[in-house]
Amino acid sequence: MAEKEKLRIDKYLWAIRLFKTRSQAGDAIDKGRVKLEGNAVKASRVVAIGDQYEVKTETRKWVVKVTGLLHNRVQFSEAIKYYEDLTPIEEKERLEFQASSFHTGKRLSKIGRPTKKQRRDLEDFMDEE
Repeated sequence: MAEKEKLRIDKYLWAIRLFKTRSQAGDAIDKGRVKLEGNAVKASRVVAIGDQYEVKTETRKWVVKVTGLLHNRVQFSEAIKYYEDLTPIEEKERLEFQASSFHTGKRLSKIGRPTKKQRRDLEDFMDEE
């Protein structure tokens, strides 16, 4: 049973759903985006309850504290029970603002070019004269 208690950091980050795949978690670790007490960690590092990691993903920066060991990937509602999100409030607010102001490239409804109905109505109006 002692062998089951050892859990690699790359597998843990994948299991708690911070990364979509385990290889993405491993790549982030190799690039130095996962830190324990300010020091970069290796993918083979064993996770211990109480450890606090700084994790940078593509979309946000996380500060997570390990509250339990999770060996398999489970649904999100279960996964959040195995870590505590200690991300600063300023970072969360910045992320919310960034998401709300993000432009998807789609134009807003009823702004810009006329719709087919509006164009037909305009043509009918112009033909009446």
